[in-house]
Amino acid sequence: MKHMETAAKETFSCPVCQQYQGEKLGKHLREVHGEEIFRKAILEAKKSGLSDSQIGEIFGITFRQLERIITEAYGVNISTLEHHRCITSWGPKDFREETTTVWSYPRRGGWATHHGGYRGNWSPYIPRNVILKYSKPGDLVLDYFVGGGTTAIEAKLLRRRCIARDINPACVAMTREHLNFSPPETLFGDGPFFEPVVSVGDARDLSDIGDSSIDLICTHPPYAGIINYSSGVEGDLSALDVQDFLEEMRKVARESFRVLKPGGKCALLIGDTRRRKHVVPIGFDLMGVFLEAGFRLKELVIKRQYNCKTTGFWREKSIAYNFLLLAHEYLPIFEKPLKEDSWSLCNPSSKLAIGVRALNHVPLSSIDLETTSVWVFPQDAYDIYLNSNVIQRYALGKSYQLLSIELQCEETEAFLSGPLNLLCIRSPILPEVRDRETVASYLEFLEKVVKKGLGYLVSGGFLAIETQDIRIEGYVEPLGRYIVDRLRQEKGLWLKEIVVVTKDEKKLSPRKDRNNLQIVHRYLLIYEVL
Repeated sequence: MKHMETAAKETFSCPVCQQYQGEKLGKHLREVHGEEIFRKAILEAKKSGLSDSQIGEIFGITFRQLERIITEAYGVNISTLEHHRCITSWGPKDFREETTTVWSYPRRGGWATHHGGYRGNWSPYIPRNVILKYSKPGDLVLDYFVGGGTTAIEAKLLRRRCIARDINPACVAMTREHLNFSPPETLFGDGPFFEPVVSVGDARDLSDIGDSSIDLICTHPPYAGIINYSSGVEGDLSALDVQDFLEEMRKVARESFRVLKPGGKCALLIGDTRRRKHVVPIGFDLMGVFLEAGFRLKELVIKRQYNCKTTGFWREKSIAYNFLLLAHEYLPIFEKPLKEDSWSLCNPSSKLAIGVRALNHVPLSSIDLETTSVWVFPQDAYDIYLNSNVIQRYALGKSYQLLSIELQCEETEAFLSGPLNLLCIRSPILPEVRDRETVASYLEFLEKVVKKGLGYLVSGGFLAIETQDIRIEGYVEPLGRYIVDRLRQEKGLWLKEIVVVTKDEKKLSPRKDRNNLQIVHRYLLIYEVL
């Protein structure tokens, strides 16, 4: 590291500085040379190739402090200070469109001018899939949180027209730089290439765009202070807390609905955050905002962080403090209905025989516990891995009960006995559901079981609910979101984790529906009992 430290210190001449590193160097720079020299040294260290962790060690600053210094200097939150690179390829090698609801990429994607320097940007595989699935050459794509220009680059490469906006002028300048290329005429079919129209703009006000004029919206909004994307830009949504963010996004949703053509799609990537070791379901809440604006949910994709296994420090912390590292985001794909739609969830059916069955205690497998919010298990051992993780993590060697909600099952009044440290409710009923009356009945019955179960769970115990999204009449019913909404007012529960569970995709059954993605994920909603 010595040569890197030297490079960082060459921005000023002070023999005393050569004797220090870490907090002492940072303190000396600030006290003797001043804040401006201190920041200049850090930026020079970043340019010289030091990693964020090395800079933190040398200058005694946190990652957040480094982010703030870079953002204030450049007007945008970037992880690398390198400029435009040489283009080595025009598209991803061996690209295939996604066919299931879990998307994960071994590499972020670096074709054309794509690179990961803008913090929080999304993999270009995501807009490429969305644009190919839901638009055709010449269609008009809108991204009003364009950031570093990922969507605009893909729209240009795929011969779509594009309106690209961002509230941060530094992002607009960066996007224009990244769009400074000329694709070969033989690239991706026939027809003209279109230069995206890039400008500073606010996603909450699209008044210069006509009603029903956009074919596809494809965007990745900032959210709830997870990453600060700008320094002092008025209207930057990344600076807001969760509730204020959701309120402002209501304006975005209304404008999106207005400008989108009937039948057009709106895709946006959003994730959750954590407060006091408990998850805050921003993803589900934002889905509700767009559904309230009049959209219908065409698909709900899970974007999984590839190979996000934790070891060492974070693994030990995850187990010791019983929390999971967030390793997924949601990609809801909304549709503007072809005609006015007053859709709402139906009333429960009075004809259904929904009941609950107590499951026997299961043998546990000696496996390493999962430490992230995405669990991928072998298809032939799915139940063993799932039960082992849930019981070992949340029963903590004490009493637990497994229940199964099923059709044509007589409800048993004596299915619980306490005290319990864990109540796990599984839902094999859901693959059989084909109508919204059954969905409503399931939700009503599940809530009834939860209320009954709370009487047997000890304070500090856990409730685990397995559920899954289902498709009815071409649209997705987001059961995970419905349940979180229903239990939000339950005073005895605090949502701790939203876990996405899926089977090894190598052994998926053949697709029956070519028009829709195959739903391959389930949820485990983990609640702590207060």
